[in-house]
Amino acid sequence: MRPRGWLPSALASVAVLVLIAGCSSDSDGDKLQTRPAATAAVAPERTAQPTGDVLRLANPIGGLLAETGTGALVALDTNRDAGTTLFVIDPATIARKDAEGASDTGVRTLLLPARGIGLAQGKPGELLVPADHRIMRVDITSGVTTDIPVDGDARSVRYRDDGALFVGTADGKVRELAPDGTVAETISGLASADALALTGDHLSVLDRRQTSLTQLDLGKDRLGLALRAGDGATNLITDPFDRITVTDTAGNELLVYTAGPLVLRQRFPVGSSPYALAYDQRSDTVWVTCTQSNEVVGFDLSTGIPKEVGRFPTVRQPNSVTIDQRTGDLFVGSATGDGLQRIRADQRKKGQ
Repeated sequence: MRPRGWLPSALASVAVLVLIAGCSSDSDGDKLQTRPAATAAVAPERTAQPTGDVLRLANPIGGLLAETGTGALVALDTNRDAGTTLFVIDPATIARKDAEGASDTGVRTLLLPARGIGLAQGKPGELLVPADHRIMRVDITSGVTTDIPVDGDARSVRYRDDGALFVGTADGKVRELAPDGTVAETISGLASADALALTGDHLSVLDRRQTSLTQLDLGKDRLGLALRAGDGATNLITDPFDRITVTDTAGNELLVYTAGPLVLRQRFPVGSSPYALAYDQRSDTVWVTCTQSNEVVGFDLSTGIPKEVGRFPTVRQPNSVTIDQRTGDLFVGSATGDGLQRIRADQRKKGQ
């Protein structure tokens, strides 16, 4: 299945294509040309009331996920020195109660034993949280957490339907873990493995320190094709069309790729330091937060020329965003304690 108006692969010429062949040694990451990893721009004070409803969580939100199995919304707070707090929220409870904002009714708290840095979907009803030397596997219903040991500081994780996991670490290695946790394959050679994209049979890795996207040759223990990802890429998401959308935070652009082979299909300016991403599959729309303007902006990707379909003021420092695919509701998290925002599908310009 391919979205209408899909651009030809000739657009790949706007990026430098690099072929990285052969196995890479453990020390290769030290010889690479790198830059400091791009981060979200510091947001100014809000000048507009956030659209929709706001749940007044005082904790900074470092990640958001709409869990597919339970329908729960999960917010990650990494403000603790030694561990992590997860807020498990019934999305239906996020509704404006009064002028001071929503109450915290319907919020459950889970404490994790280590400091996690992100959230990923596991099997239905389960969250995966990367941390130093482990992946924490969290059962949303029971709250039970189990550890999967990892050799290194885990920065990213992706679940495959057969139960296998792909884990990226801070030293640029990507490991495939069998369902029993044993290491099936290790690929090295990147500076850091900060985000993973699993599209069909292809696995691609975002390296923030090289600001690159690299396809891996699974089963061959080596890196494959690599493309430059703007001036300072930070985050990525995938969608049912097997596209990989990347925020070039330093370059103020969105970049859209496909893998097998790796090709840059679309790029377009966003401005205001784009950072976090969410995809609404009902409208083929990608939503991106802009931290310099405290906004979230939607782009229709169904044609070769992305079209802006919505722009809304958000909570301050909107470093995380997610979509509840059942309802189309959009959620934005503040990394400065400004709360958790809900923008209903019927409040947005392009209704879902």
